Amino acid sequence: MVDLTRPIVWFYLPVTITWICFVISVGNPQYFIDYNWLWLLFRSMSPYFWSALGVALAVGMSILGAAWGIFITGSSLVGAAIRVPRITSKNLISVIFCEAVAIYGVIVAIILQTKIERVDPVDGVYDKYALAAGYSIFGSGVTCGFANLVCGMCVGIVGSSCALSDAQNSTLFVKILVVEIFGSALGLFGVIIGIIMSGGVKWAA
Repeated sequence: MVDLTRPIVWFYLPVTITWICFVISVGNPQYFIDYNWLWLLFRSMSPYFWSALGVALAVGMSILGAAWGIFITGSSLVGAAIRVPRITSKNLISVIFCEAVAIYGVIVAIILQTKIERVDPVDGVYDKYALAAGYSIFGSGVTCGFANLVCGMCVGIVGSSCALSDAQNSTLFVKILVVEIFGSALGLFGVIIGIIMSGGVKWAA
């Protein structure tokens, strides 16, 4: 069994591995960051890769957050309903809130997909407008996806507490439901910012 409290495990080993990867990737240990190499790397990558990755993250992280939230609130709801069956119908709204998080991601992914246009590179290099468009769609997808991931976890945890509280005292349901509604609204912030970030996408001049 490895002792995780030893400095060689939590400090020296990760630092050594990071330094080796840095030297291998950059190729010159004299520079902390080789900006010319990084610019060549990002300039050589296809903007369609970043666009596709953004769309995938938008829908993937949103569905992961929704599934995580339904897992948390659903398990508590089904467990508590064994003793108090009356809570089943009311607390299904918590599952609906979690499912709405996945719908946010699907909507944003569809919007981002419609923003992708075909642009051919010139001498193997894409135009700066195409690069900016790819990064914008990627940023939109990341923003929406991770916002909905955390939102789904938030709604799931609050929904679980709502089901258990309702099983003990039915007067607490509406009060906790207000907290759950505000938690569900957090995902909309990511959706709005994602749509704004991708609104001005131009693949060509």
